[in-house]
Amino acid sequence: MTKKFPLHPRHPERICWGCDKYCPVDALECGNGSERTPHPAELLGDDWLEHGDWGIATEPAAAGVDRSAAD
Repeated sequence: MTKKFPLHPRHPERICWGCDKYCPVDALECGNGSERTPHPAELLGDDWLEHGDWGIATEPAAAGVDRSAAD
């Protein structure tokens, strides 16, 4: 199971966002290279979620489901 991706972390520069481990920058475990992967907010700004299709649900999955059609 994947971890919930933080939308607005306090200090995104302290963590590598390249996989589900979210390692500190001084202890990268995945071995994907020599640098950490930045959080999208660092690259695109605080409104990063509004641009593009990230596949991140910001509302509960049950919200807006019409159950009357199932009967």
